[in-house]
Amino acid sequence: MKNDIMKSGSAQSGAEDAPSLFDDWFDPIEAGLRERVRGFIETMLEAELDAVLARPRYGRQPVMRSNETGGVAGHRHGSRTRTLTGTFGATEIAVPRARLDAGDGKTVEWKSTALRAYQRRTMAADALIASVYLSGTNTRRVRRALAALFGGAIGKDVVSRTWRKVKTDWDAWNARSLADEPIVRLILDGTVVRVRLDRKATSISLLVVIGVRADGQKILLAVKNMGGETTEAWRAILDDLVARGLRRPEFLIVDGAPGLEKAIAALWDGVPVQRCTVHKHRNLLAHAPERLHEEIGADYTDMIYAATPEEIETRRKAFLRKWRLKCRAVADSLEEAGERLFAFTRLPPSQWKSARTTNAIERLHEEFKRRIKTQTVLPSAETATMLFWALMASGQISMRKIDGWRTLPTKPLDQQIDLAA
Repeated sequence: MKNDIMKSGSAQSGAEDAPSLFDDWFDPIEAGLRERVRGFIETMLEAELDAVLARPRYGRQPVMRSNETGGVAGHRHGSRTRTLTGTFGATEIAVPRARLDAGDGKTVEWKSTALRAYQRRTMAADALIASVYLSGTNTRRVRRALAALFGGAIGKDVVSRTWRKVKTDWDAWNARSLADEPIVRLILDGTVVRVRLDRKATSISLLVVIGVRADGQKILLAVKNMGGETTEAWRAILDDLVARGLRRPEFLIVDGAPGLEKAIAALWDGVPVQRCTVHKHRNLLAHAPERLHEEIGADYTDMIYAATPEEIETRRKAFLRKWRLKCRAVADSLEEAGERLFAFTRLPPSQWKSARTTNAIERLHEEFKRRIKTQTVLPSAETATMLFWALMASGQISMRKIDGWRTLPTKPLDQQIDLAA
């Protein structure tokens, strides 16, 4: 057994050391640029220190007039070697050192503003690593993907540390004020992802809130990891948005989860709520045998996508009459949704397509899951929410304006559908 493990380990090491496809691809332009990078960086750091001391290397402190200010008094004392990785690859540079007078006979070590203490990679390199990770590549594959660029200087631990730097921006985004956001509509839905909790793969809910601005542009307002779509979970998210200045919305689109609807009723009673017609379609199919699915789908589509409120009302009554006889559970499920299934008819017809469903969030869920499929299980719950947000913030996933946005100033009308069957 031990021999097998040793053989497997040596085989893996040999595979990593073996030449790869692109090892013999030589580019004289790249090679020439990388050879000159070291000199350029060292010259830049020397120039920065010259400016602080107001004199070049081996130069004397100039005598200043009474109305002039000179550089900081101090002296150089050699240099130290540091490895810096950038988009130019990994290179060793000599960083100049100096002691600056701090008064009272004390001195302090000079610190470069261009090269921060303990900095091992440039910001551009970190941004590139994070972008490759966000594109749907796991930490180990990032190393292989960027091996040619960084000369093998990037390992999976470096990728993980670079990703954690995003947390500063993530925390700031979660605390930002929403008082100046002209939000008129909210789309709320949840999805399930698998993360590692207490060393075990566990399914958690990501609750997502998208806002629609007065100009029709959709933006991500919140994404939180919760144990489920309970009333308490949704209420916590909505209370946080309100505390940060979110205005009372004019229209809401939800997935039909009971917990969400109770949270909305407690906070924004009276705001029109549209229940996702796609989710309700799935509910109807779940109440009938498979041989009836096609017929139910055809009748439901004819009703939901009718051209006018009057036609929708007529087809709804016909749907209920028919399915009360063929499969009463289907009719009961439709009635259960009530007026919230047809709240979109209170809006101008140009907005119906975007107001019927939570598809805006569903598409984000699909893209998010496509990006994380190489990882199967994410390392933590916070990583899942950060990754969802970062895909949006980095522009790798974008959202367009809603259909019919020019008619958004039109306020919702009173209920247009007569629910008396």
